[in-house]
Amino acid sequence: MKCSVNRFESWGRYPKATQSVLSIHSPRARLPLPNESETVLPFGLGRSYGDSCLNDGNFLIDTRELSHFISFDEESGLLRAEAGVSLAEILRIFIPRGWFLPVSPGTKFVTLGGAVANDIHGKNHHRAGTFGNHVTQFGLVRSNGESLTCSPSTNPELFQATIGGLGLTGLIVWVEIRLTKIASPFLNTHLIKFENLDEFMAISHETDSLFDYSVAWVDCIADGSSMGRGIFMAGNFAPPTSSRPPRTLSLSIPCSAPSWLLNSLAMKAFNIVYYNHQRSKVVDALQYYEPFFYPLDAILHWNRIYGARGFFQYQLVVPFQDGAAALKEIFARISRSGRASFLAVLKTFGGVESPGLLSFPRRGVTLALDFPNQGAPTHALMQELDRIVSEAGGALYPAKDARMSPEMFERSFPRLSEFERWVDPRFSSSFWRRVRGSV
Repeated sequence: MKCSVNRFESWGRYPKATQSVLSIHSPRARLPLPNESETVLPFGLGRSYGDSCLNDGNFLIDTRELSHFISFDEESGLLRAEAGVSLAEILRIFIPRGWFLPVSPGTKFVTLGGAVANDIHGKNHHRAGTFGNHVTQFGLVRSNGESLTCSPSTNPELFQATIGGLGLTGLIVWVEIRLTKIASPFLNTHLIKFENLDEFMAISHETDSLFDYSVAWVDCIADGSSMGRGIFMAGNFAPPTSSRPPRTLSLSIPCSAPSWLLNSLAMKAFNIVYYNHQRSKVVDALQYYEPFFYPLDAILHWNRIYGARGFFQYQLVVPFQDGAAALKEIFARISRSGRASFLAVLKTFGGVESPGLLSFPRRGVTLALDFPNQGAPTHALMQELDRIVSEAGGALYPAKDARMSPEMFERSFPRLSEFERWVDPRFSSSFWRRVRGSV
């Protein structure tokens, strides 16, 4: 059976969008622009979950051909490459040379331009901050024909607006970042099975100074004394080792799964099995970097599991002060709804501030949830979660969003009016028009 694949859709496969596609072949090429009444938006590998990478009724600029490395300094780790180069390609070339990304999300199938535009974060935020903290400069092409170099000292306002700026300030054509030196591609990992949310908070506080990388899978269905139970996973890159990388076996989901597959009983069973697959309280192991950082990348097109209607990823951050109480209320609300997420990721953010005006991470606790798109009931649940997040002084992540209100967006980003000054008038997105009330 053949399945149609739309490359120019979001990873959540919702909402659906119809847009035309333009191409750019070189960082020095003229910016492709349609008629003045139409807008453009850069498109990389489509790993944004909602509509921040869509431009319904308008144009996308396909950045795939901006795929060349420009320079690398072996002493400092300073890498310059075109914006369409993927993190996967950087890892393929530089892991054998003893270098790793300074910050990496949960997938390596992200372009450099997308990493900057969404100011991605990873398992080491408490130590290293966001991707934008490690960008030294980039090239930006504006619709008025300007080709600018942006850095903390050159065009600093555009530098700050473009990091986390969702592709709205112009087209990023090349990026310079500083890689991190590692001694081996393996990590010494430390896994702790925790019984509830309070224990997670205690473990995270105790281990932040011990491990560069940490994250937790959490069972968002469990209630009562087990509310917020899960598996805490932490690690540091290991010293040189004689271990060899394991053989990788990639699976692929060929077609959209039937809508009944991810019912509440199936997700509850999955969570019980996953929580209990680790029998010991603590497990220490040597682990290759790929399954630690990118477990889902081994399943190609895993987003099809959620069916043709797609899914929502809902990622929030709440301050430490009210975080535990807000998360308990969120878990209770999800448990009562019967619309659980089987992929729920919990982590703490540190105090390293990003230079980006619209950067999502901030000091506190972040939770990422996946909800199958079941129409109005799913929207109603997320609206209730919005209320809890907002009352706690929290925020939602635009790169994962497909439905937050303009009011929620404004509350999430206090520097929004400062950012708007730098939006290129010929650049727009479905997300931007929605959250600014101009759909």
